[in-house]
Amino acid sequence: MTQAMRGRTDQDYEKFIADILQMTGLDLSNYKEKQMRRRINGLMDLLGIQSYAEYVQVLKNDPAKYDQFVKRLTINVSEFFRNPERWQVLETRFIPMLLAEKPDLRLWSAGCSNGPEPYSLAILMLELAPQGNHQILATDVDKVVLAQAQQGEYTIQQLRHVSPPRLAKYFTPLGNDRYAVKPEVKRLIKFRRHNLLTDPFEKDLDLILCRNVVIYFTEEAKHILYQKFFAALRPGGMLMVGGTEPLLRYKEYGFIALDTAFYQRPEGR
Repeated sequence: MTQAMRGRTDQDYEKFIADILQMTGLDLSNYKEKQMRRRINGLMDLLGIQSYAEYVQVLKNDPAKYDQFVKRLTINVSEFFRNPERWQVLETRFIPMLLAEKPDLRLWSAGCSNGPEPYSLAILMLELAPQGNHQILATDVDKVVLAQAQQGEYTIQQLRHVSPPRLAKYFTPLGNDRYAVKPEVKRLIKFRRHNLLTDPFEKDLDLILCRNVVIYFTEEAKHILYQKFFAALRPGGMLMVGGTEPLLRYKEYGFIALDTAFYQRPEGR
């Protein structure tokens, strides 16, 4: 065994998982092991740390390295109106369908990263039903990206799918190709730290967006998560997922498939 591999055996990793669960509440056994170990080992190599046991001590004693660790585990790549064709379907078909049933919607952006998704949703609600008393909950397990989301400042690259009229209406230019979300958009959203795998869910939601998050979870974790999403929706409520993570077993969970990436909890269920 090479020096680099000492302290990184399967048994060492199992102990590391247990230590991280106790320290952070993150259960790494719910994530695909190959991908997770590759990310963790990469961080350790970057820091010159050889063993998982040593890394646990570093994470306990160094807040900056702890934040780096959580951020590396929870991939936070996001932009406004990501996959615009799916947002177009949401805007023109499904939000109007929900609004036809009730004027005030309860919406959840699960795994919201640094905020583009819930802010995109808020913009749609301001345009489609500006008089409504809508509630948008935006959650993520990473407190660092949640702080960035609450700040609401973005690069022009993250705004590349925002039309010029929307950019002018909902954002304030800061210079250096950066923009800030205006207060009227921010006021619709409540940001909160939340672990999808362990924390309780809200109930009677009209729409849940969980996109490009579960691809890192094991099949067992996904199974539990989709059951919880179904239970969190009101009858008639909808779930929007990422284009690369369709629910192949949606009937097993009780959903109806409405369109690519869109699923509904049926009325009466």
